[in-house]
Amino acid sequence: MNKKTGWTVAVSGLALCGLLALAACSKKEETPAANPAAEQPAAAAPATPIDPATVATINGTVKFDGPAPKASKIDMSQDPGCKGMNEAENIVVNGGDLANVFVYVKDGLDNRTFDVPKDPVVLEQQGCQYHPHVLGVIAGQTVQIKNDDPTTHNIHPTPKDNREWNESQPPSAPAIEKNFAREEIMLPVKCNQHPWMKMYINVVKSPFYAVTGKDGKYEIKGLPPGDYTIAFVQEKLGEQDQKVTVAAKDTKTVDQSFKPAAE
Repeated sequence: MNKKTGWTVAVSGLALCGLLALAACSKKEETPAANPAAEQPAAAAPATPIDPATVATINGTVKFDGPAPKASKIDMSQDPGCKGMNEAENIVVNGGDLANVFVYVKDGLDNRTFDVPKDPVVLEQQGCQYHPHVLGVIAGQTVQIKNDDPTTHNIHPTPKDNREWNESQPPSAPAIEKNFAREEIMLPVKCNQHPWMKMYINVVKSPFYAVTGKDGKYEIKGLPPGDYTIAFVQEKLGEQDQKVTVAAKDTKTVDQSFKPAAE
């Protein structure tokens, strides 16, 4: 083999390798850098303004139309950290007034948007029961779950439209903070450690909701004038809807009653 020819081939080979490497580097440099802004979740739409000088109020009382059911007793003796006996909260009636009914504006807000509150809503575990038994929250708002009992709880929401999770919380543990992204009414929450522990979270799109107290009363304030459907939801008795129209600075009373569930 001719030495000169061999040297020429070697030099040509090295040059070709260099050109390929340069091309590869150039190609890499041409790749656009990831856009940090594109990786962030989409910003929530700004809240639709409401003129505070025109807002209306809807209030009323929810009744139970029939003999009050006898409260069933819960035996908590399986766990010494719980309080022996207690009463179920699935239907709570006091003098005909029905507690724990979730009342909310189901229809009529159209495409209005609302700010997600920065303050959390609090769900406490005390006496091996959830407090409150029925809770309302805006989609995306933080739910802060506390354990005030000297025993471990296991919080387990079982939603249809939101993400299911199951998390243990020992005594004196830090609060668990969660949120729910999608609207869902009467989302069940249980405790795997104590099967009698049940409650319901209601995830809505607006701040126009309430839960009836022991007196059966509720109040929804700050509504812009308009035509609305108000939904009354009870965990065992189902849902009742009513249409209502409110004018500027109006106050409307909308009462509702539930009959005993058919057996």
